[in-house]
Amino acid sequence: MELQELPGSELILPGLEDFHNGNFETIGALLIAIASTRLIEAGLNFPASHLISEPELTLYNHLQNERDDAYPYYNALLSSLNSFCNALELANAT
Repeated sequence: MELQELPGSELILPGLEDFHNGNFETIGALLIAIASTRLIEAGLNFPASHLISEPELTLYNHLQNERDDAYPYYNALLSSLNSFCNALELANAT
């Protein structure tokens, strides 16, 4: 299975790279932190000991500082994250 083929990979794969490089507060890394349990159970490997507390709030605050439309963008990011997790779980179940 190629991770880059999964929906939402354009957000998650850079987040994994950020995590491995010690950058835990990018949008991608925060999405990783939000879904860490699902991602670990689905077989992704990243340093989970560095998860920040309350990644949802951190992500939303980050978006509010960058955009006027933080709420719909936040929801779109979570939807992409959920799509990635669902596809990864389905791929690993077969």
